Amino acid sequence: MSAEEIARLPYRPCVGIVLLNAENRVFVAKRIDASKDNPHAWQMPQGGIDKGEDPERAALRELHEEIGTDKVAVIGESQSWLRYDFPPELVEKVRHGRYRGQEQRWFAMRFLGKDSDIDLDTEHPEFSDWRWENLENLPALTITFKRDLYTAIVQEFRHLVA
Repeated sequence: MSAEEIARLPYRPCVGIVLLNAENRVFVAKRIDASKDNPHAWQMPQGGIDKGEDPERAALRELHEEIGTDKVAVIGESQSWLRYDFPPELVEKVRHGRYRGQEQRWFAMRFLGKDSDIDLDTEHPEFSDWRWENLENLPALTITFKRDLYTAIVQEFRHLVA
């Protein structure tokens, strides 16, 4: 696919979740498809918005689908939609080449459950491991093409962990 063809593709509407525990550490999980060549495959929960679905509802649904629980309280929302582009070599592989990247509304949520409520063995597992991490460390943990996005998320929600 040429650069011009990619530029004409839309962004996939999505949500992302900054899940904070009582110690203001952020939930991150290692993608199940991570390879030895790509150790930076940690991310926060995220996923698509179904047609007609409210973004906050989509965030709660995605959280439950990905980590097995939605025992949370919404405590913040990004001021705008945040975007990232897929690398050109991935465009045709991700979502059958229908999108150039993702446009996301991010929600900060306070985790109200116990660590034992988190279950990665979901119907369609996406993650192989998880941990609580400092917000400031997130950009260095994620895949290269999401680093600018994660830097923006850190800036947007930093006040919640201060």
